[in-house]
Amino acid sequence: MADRKRIAFLASEAESAQTGQAELVAMHGTCAPEEADLIVALGGDGFMLQTLHGTQELDVPVYGMNRGTVGFLMNEYASEDLMARLADAEEEIINPLTMTATQVDGTVHSALAINEVSLLRQGPQAAKLRIWIDGRMRMEELVCDGALLATPAGSTAYNYSAHGPILPIGSDVLALTAIAPFRPRRWRGALVRKSSTVTFEVTNPEKRPVMADADSRSVRNVATVEIKSEPAVGHRILFDPGHGLEERLIREQFV
Repeated sequence: MADRKRIAFLASEAESAQTGQAELVAMHGTCAPEEADLIVALGGDGFMLQTLHGTQELDVPVYGMNRGTVGFLMNEYASEDLMARLADAEEEIINPLTMTATQVDGTVHSALAINEVSLLRQGPQAAKLRIWIDGRMRMEELVCDGALLATPAGSTAYNYSAHGPILPIGSDVLALTAIAPFRPRRWRGALVRKSSTVTFEVTNPEKRPVMADADSRSVRNVATVEIKSEPAVGHRILFDPGHGLEERLIREQFV
C-alpha cells in the first residue's frame, strides 16, 4: 500500500466523523472516490456498509475508522501514522448476497446485502413462511416474526442478536436463522452452503404482510424472496494487522 497516494476521505454525518474527516483532509488532502486508489471511511458500521455499496463498481479498497457507535468493520481512529497503517493494512474480500424480492403485485426488486437479507412481519400477526433450498422445499411452514440469511461477515450483527451462529470468515456456509419463531418452537435455524439458493415464500401475504430488507434497503408486501451469494462482486476491506475479520469473529465468541 506504500505507493498508494490518492485517498478519498468520506464521513458520516456524525459530528465526530466530520471532525475526523476535516483533520485528516488537512493533513493528507483528498480526492473524489472515482479518482482514488484507496478510500478511508469515517463513521460506524452502517456508514461502512453504505460506503461499500456506493463504491462497489470502483474496485477500490476501503479502510474504515470508527467514529460511530458500532465498529465491527472498522479500525480504531487515530490521525497520526495513517500512511504507515495503510501501508501495513491487510485486505479481506467479502462476497455479498443478492436478494430478488417479488411483491404481491408482481413487481420485482433486486439488491445486494453485505451482512444479511431479512424478512420481517409488517403487521401485528406473525409471518408464515415456506422455505425452499435449491428448489427443494425444506420447511412447509415457519411461523415467526421473521427470518434471515446472513454471511460470515454479517453473522455477528442481526443474526447473532437473533441467536444465530457466528460463522468463521471465509467459510462456505450461510446462516439461516429464525426471528422469534413460534412454530416449530424448537427450530434453531440451519447452515446452508454458500452456493445454495434460498427462497422464502410468504403464505397468505394479504392477511400476514411481510417486508424484505437487504442492508437497510426495504421492499414491502413481498410474496417471494430469493437469496444467493454473489461471487462476481467482491468488497475489499482493509484492517490493521492482527485485527482482521477472522480475529474479530473469534474474539466475539469468547467475550
